[in-house]
Amino acid sequence: MGKLYVVATPIGNLEDITLRALRILKEADLIAAEDTRHSGLLLQHFEIRKPLVSYHQFNEAKRTSEFLEDLKGGKQIALVSDAGMPGVSDPGERLIRACVAEGIPVEVVPGPSAVLQALVGAGFPMTPFHFGGFLPVKGVARRRELAAAPARDCTSVYFESPHRLVRTLEDAVIEIPGATCCVARELTKKFEEFKRGSPAELLAYYREEKPRGEICFVVASRDKKAAKQAAKAAREAAQSPEPVVSPDDVDEDEDDADDSRS
Repeated sequence: MGKLYVVATPIGNLEDITLRALRILKEADLIAAEDTRHSGLLLQHFEIRKPLVSYHQFNEAKRTSEFLEDLKGGKQIALVSDAGMPGVSDPGERLIRACVAEGIPVEVVPGPSAVLQALVGAGFPMTPFHFGGFLPVKGVARRRELAAAPARDCTSVYFESPHRLVRTLEDAVIEIPGATCCVARELTKKFEEFKRGSPAELLAYYREEKPRGEICFVVASRDKKAAKQAAKAAREAAQSPEPVVSPDDVDEDEDDADDSRS
């Protein structure tokens, strides 16, 4: 029986690939890749010549069956995604789960992770943390998820598209205006950026600076002490009696109004 190797690849900087990953890619009988053109460039850079077979969300059901037969026949298959760890918001989970169910050995080859890079670089509390994958595309679901993030007892990390970032920040301004957030962009690359601030501050920045590249959106847990104080202040304001306006105040306001029209 063969073995499935789940191989993490660089998320931007090719120097981040591991010696073990290179060895596995060289020894595998075939490499299952999310995008054969993208992975082909990686293999070309490291002078690795192996058969590349596409494995993505549109063919993973068919390919999973084919790969299971190959593995049962003794082939060694390396699974890679475009960047990072296969199966984490990328194709691969179906094949990994199928191998486990069939008793086929699975070996994970660790490497770069955009999630951990963003979590550590944001500078927010790191343990525990919540990873929510890609933020929902639809507005209602996205706003609901944003509202839940700072209410958790841990930092939340999400993937986001550069084309939706401004829209997400507009929602964040409404749903979590007091939250502390970080946009982690172009991780491990030359123009790597960690931009921290309130949703309003980040929105103002990215309306001026068009976001590019892969993005992680990190939301810190709400300061519990500050939240309790704000809630207490809100309750006290709600319980306080309405201010009484005297007739003299009304007359004075009317006089002022007459003066302003003269």
